[in-house]
Amino acid sequence: MMLSKFAPTLALLAASATVAVAAPTAAPAKPAGKPAASPAVPGNFAGADKDGRIRTQLVARESVVISSEINAKIARLPWKEGDSFRTGQALVTFDCSLFQAQLRKAEATQEAARKLLDTNRRLAELNSVGKLEVEQAEAKVKEAAAETAYMRTTVGKCVIPAPFSGRVAKRVASSYEFVTSGKPLLEIVDTGALELQMIVPSKWLARIKVGTPFTVQVDELGQSYPAQVIRIGARIDPVSQTISITGRITGNHPDLLPGMSGWAAF
Repeated sequence: MMLSKFAPTLALLAASATVAVAAPTAAPAKPAGKPAASPAVPGNFAGADKDGRIRTQLVARESVVISSEINAKIARLPWKEGDSFRTGQALVTFDCSLFQAQLRKAEATQEAARKLLDTNRRLAELNSVGKLEVEQAEAKVKEAAAETAYMRTTVGKCVIPAPFSGRVAKRVASSYEFVTSGKPLLEIVDTGALELQMIVPSKWLARIKVGTPFTVQVDELGQSYPAQVIRIGARIDPVSQTISITGRITGNHPDLLPGMSGWAAF
């Protein structure tokens, strides 16, 4: 009778347990992750954008650090960063009064040695001096000539002319400063012949040749310029399957500067 009294309750508990066991366990919610990244391209090649364009950068064809070749005080260095200059203009002038005095001394010594040689040759014709004296005088002339040539070359380094037309990118010395040989003075760039450097997929070689035209949109100026390929790299990177391409913008554009970058569209 006791079991009969509790039978409905036991049946209800058993049914609840059955439902709890049968109900499928909900899988834990996965945390929202970041979007799957696109496969990385080996190397430093960023790849083309959705429009098939490639990144490119303007570089100077010539970029030179002007250094001193002598130990001397700078007499004149008028150029500032950004200044323009022409081929042959004096970039740096040194105070070479000491070297010029040494050159005059060497020239005088050479002249005296030459006169002594002439005298010894005449005396040798009269048998007043021997062959040894003549040979020693000849050696003195050669020694004096070498010293004169050395000093003349040194004085020739007292002015540093511009090797090409361009602009001053950096100035690291000042007028009246004493510098030693090898000391950097100026960094100059040839802004009249800028080149475009880019890395493209090697499969593009099927349609890119020397002379192939393309368009460059420069980020800093927001303008597009016509250009053409002037050089193709000598080898393909086997890891990234890319190759370097060099181009040149057509025409003269003074507003373009080395270091500007943009997109190249072929």
